[in-house]
Amino acid sequence: MKVTFKILLVAAVVVLIYMCYRSIMAPIEFEQERGAREKAIIARLIDIRKAQIEYKNKYKVHAASFEELSRFLKEEKIPFLRKEGVLTDEQLEKGLTEKEAVKQGLIKRDTFWVIAKDTLFGPAFNVDSLKFVPGTTQPFFMDTASLVSGSGYTIKVFEANVKYDVYLGDLDKQEVANMKEKNLAVELLKKLIAEQVSVYRRTNVVKSEKFSEIMQRAINAYLNGTLTNE
Repeated sequence: MKVTFKILLVAAVVVLIYMCYRSIMAPIEFEQERGAREKAIIARLIDIRKAQIEYKNKYKVHAASFEELSRFLKEEKIPFLRKEGVLTDEQLEKGLTEKEAVKQGLIKRDTFWVIAKDTLFGPAFNVDSLKFVPGTTQPFFMDTASLVSGSGYTIKVFEANVKYDVYLGDLDKQEVANMKEKNLAVELLKKLIAEQVSVYRRTNVVKSEKFSEIMQRAINAYLNGTLTNE
């Protein structure tokens, strides 16, 4: 009887230790897997943004669907600049510009028109995979819109996103439920806005200020509950 009791006690202790171990490791493993999946998703979203930027450069609006964006990448051509040679520090100190150096034959700059996919991603890139969330057969949600500032300045924007259930649905349901999706979405939005404002500042300070103003209003509306990610 004592032997049986001891065996049961040892078994209970082992089970308890395992449960404690899992209670610690489960959230860690969840975060590791989530991080890996989101890294792949962010890389795909960056590719989508890259394609949309080139589409907008040509058509002045963003592609309204992945089908149209794929057609652009497969069929349309965009300029590709091939560079041979660079200006030396001595030439730069003398005030020699790249344009003058090309005229003098010191360097070469040739523009070719190449299929958009090949220029942006390389010949081996699978355009048809662009719309799918990595690791799933589900497509990203994508939409376009125009935002207007208080001064009447209009900016064309697009949105591409995916809900947690799509790429985390096979993981621990409670861990997914515990995630603060709204706050995470805001942080990602702020990061992307900061990057875009930085791009505008290099080309147009006024445009960057107006874009920042419009995006801040959108963030405030989101936080106040007038915009949602549902």
